[in-house]
Amino acid sequence: MAKQKRNLRPARHGRVLAASAVVLLLSGAVSMRAHHSGSIYDHENHITLHGVVTEYRFASPHVQIHFDTKDENGRAEKWVALSAPPQRLYRNGWNVRSLKAGDEITVTGSPMKDGTHILNIRRLVGPTGQVLNEGAD
Repeated sequence: MAKQKRNLRPARHGRVLAASAVVLLLSGAVSMRAHHSGSIYDHENHITLHGVVTEYRFASPHVQIHFDTKDENGRAEKWVALSAPPQRLYRNGWNVRSLKAGDEITVTGSPMKDGTHILNIRRLVGPTGQVLNEGAD
């Protein structure tokens, strides 16, 4: 009777796939942790900006409010204010019609540390005086 060679390839292939899956899951978890940690924002130095909405995106993963404002020298600047997911804001009375292009807003928030014109909303006052601060972060 001839001795059969044992094929180790399927077992090794399974271990490689399992190890790859673990690496992918861990890298995704680290990425999500970094994204949601808020470490990219300067939470020590809030700023308040007054501007005009150019676009309002009430969509996941974060509500985005694009607006135009002016710097201290009167030069136009484009900013984006980010908030919580729409489900959380909806529970606090906000919806897809809460803002529209042309609305005047006042936003207080934490700007990005790298100077990019993006801030995490702490408080937003809309054109009718409605205030967003619950669930904004």
